[in-house]
Amino acid sequence: MEFAELIAGRYSARAYRSDPVENDKLQRILEAARLAPTAANRQPFQILVIHTDGRQEELRRIYRREWFLQAPMILCVCGLSAQAWVRPDSRSYLDVDVAIVMDHMILAAADAGLGTCWIANFDAEAAREILRLPEGVEPLLFTPLGYAADIPRAKERKPLSALVRYDHW
Repeated sequence: MEFAELIAGRYSARAYRSDPVENDKLQRILEAARLAPTAANRQPFQILVIHTDGRQEELRRIYRREWFLQAPMILCVCGLSAQAWVRPDSRSYLDVDVAIVMDHMILAAADAGLGTCWIANFDAEAAREILRLPEGVEPLLFTPLGYAADIPRAKERKPLSALVRYDHW
């Protein structure tokens, strides 16, 4: 698939089939994450691959939408703040790095014919407890991963002219 088609066709799936995700597809998605650029190439992240079968009740505490639990797996990208690059003015790039990692994964998933949905609005304390995260590991983003069972809606985006400026504000 051409990259322009991929980014135009990718959407946030909110219904999933229970069909398993093939391991080779999962490995390609995880490899895309590994290759994602991060500040100073620190790679301050870990990815948890969470199988949903039999865990729906506890995972519901993290995010309550039913479609979150329909996919056979969920990916969680955790940030390792102690490993993140920090700019001289004390601005940590952890969130930026994790966002790039997630973006690489969701695009790789779309390229493999799989659905995802970027989730940042979740119960972080429940995630820490259920996933048994140690001190210094912060759950930052989740996505279900599976075959989409819905139809994409038309994308509503601002026109490019409202988003880009040249040379100055």
